[in-house]
Amino acid sequence: MSEQSPAEEGRADALPEYAERVLDVAERIPPGRVMTYGDVAEWLEEGGPRQVGRVMALYGGAVPWWRVVRADGALLPGHELRALDHYRAEGTPLKQASRSAEGHLPRLDMRRARWDGATQNHS
Repeated sequence: MSEQSPAEEGRADALPEYAERVLDVAERIPPGRVMTYGDVAEWLEEGGPRQVGRVMALYGGAVPWWRVVRADGALLPGHELRALDHYRAEGTPLKQASRSAEGHLPRLDMRRARWDGATQNHS
């Protein structure tokens, strides 16, 4: 009776194995650097951007969530200002928003901010 069905497993205290792996990658990303959802999936050699995004949406609050981003460099909708505070504090490369950009929020400079998962920690 104490065993959980697969449907209940996602609500248990223990994270699904894939989620643990995604969160581990998020924790490895150095301050001031980012990986896209697709980069994380490719690094894990499992899943895809949507699966990584789902894990981050459900469980990402416990890790530096702002370092796992959209490939276009746009800030996470609904969390833009919180993420921007983190990026500025960490010195993450940003591109200034154009005057026509909605809300005039900058984007991540993906060419400079993207981390390839290697151990070096330089810009």
